[in-house]
Amino acid sequence: MPKTFTDCPVEYTAALIANKWKIIILRELLTGTKRYNELTRSVVGISSKVLTENLRELEKDGIVSRKVYPEVPPKVEYTLTPMGDDLRGVIDAMKAFGEKYKT
Repeated sequence: MPKTFTDCPVEYTAALIANKWKIIILRELLTGTKRYNELTRSVVGISSKVLTENLRELEKDGIVSRKVYPEVPPKVEYTLTPMGDDLRGVIDAMKAFGEKYKT
């Protein structure tokens, strides 16, 4: 779990989804399981290195699960865990806020 400095639940949640890329990755995974290359194409502007780092952190925090298929070339899929799916409401609220106030 991410390191937090207080017992505040808002701070804990913010630490889990601490940067813009994690939010965008989660947005993409809300529609279902994605392969690495699908995420590379749909998360516009992210480098391969940053995508990999963020996926690893999300996996470490229990938000995303990673499944590797033993084939050549390697096939890797990412899926939201139940904990990750519980963030759906947070992301939906962010979407609603953005739709309301985006100019």
